[in-house]
Amino acid sequence: MEDRVKVGAPLLALALILAITVAWWALALWPLPADAPAWLEQARLVCFGSTRETLPSAQGWLLLIGEPLAMLGLLLAVWPDTMRRAIGALWRPRIGKLAVATMALALLTLAGTAAVRARSSAGEPFDPTGGAAAERLDRPAPPLDLIDQHGRSTSLESFRGRPVLVAFAYAHCVTVCPLIVHDALLAHRDVPEAELLVVTLDPWRDTPARLPSIAQAWGFGPGVHLLSGDTALVQRTLDAWEVPRWRDMATGEVTHATFVYLVDRAGRLAWRSPSRADSVTALLRAL
Repeated sequence: MEDRVKVGAPLLALALILAITVAWWALALWPLPADAPAWLEQARLVCFGSTRETLPSAQGWLLLIGEPLAMLGLLLAVWPDTMRRAIGALWRPRIGKLAVATMALALLTLAGTAAVRARSSAGEPFDPTGGAAAERLDRPAPPLDLIDQHGRSTSLESFRGRPVLVAFAYAHCVTVCPLIVHDALLAHRDVPEAELLVVTLDPWRDTPARLPSIAQAWGFGPGVHLLSGDTALVQRTLDAWEVPRWRDMATGEVTHATFVYLVDRAGRLAWRSPSRADSVTALLRAL
């Protein structure tokens, strides 16, 4: 009986590690349905840096792969002999083999899901007529009234009659934000009648006083507006536009989604799209 107890404790710990691993991988990688709750998208972004359209960030993969391995290593360090006996005891009965096979199948399924998503994200450019990646919305656009780099109050209503591209970025970001801004500028260059609004995700540092220098660094010209304002107002605006994000209070860095919104000439929110220039350009031309 005592030996069973000694073997049972590490087996229970091992089962818990495997269950947590499967749950984490499912949360990070499983495709989200269209009606997935906002908190689920937020949890995926905060925990793993992944969105509905993107795979986990480097830190997300480190958590998904490194944490289970670290916990297994800890078990082997604490119970080296007992773990070997426990794994042997688990493998001998048929039910043990079935449990191991089930867990392995679940992990392989999730790994396959990741491979499919990785292949699709690196595949053909988005075809707006096929609806491969962008999401059709067709609803009233949320309010947007902030200060641009010229110190002018800028509202979405003032651009009625023109298509508007709304992107989200911040100056201190050195990873995805330069790509988002670059692709947004390319789309705006190809559809010059459209207006481009870039809303900061970091109103604490991207204050209205700093917007002119940021806009100059990003190469903004006519028809491009970099927007900020009172911190609370910017936060409410981002919430209204349903932009998933998480700010590290120690560093100020913001983990965020990479999609953009397209507003049609009637002021309705038409599309939510990945920020790729070719996708956005095709959608802007169709508005």
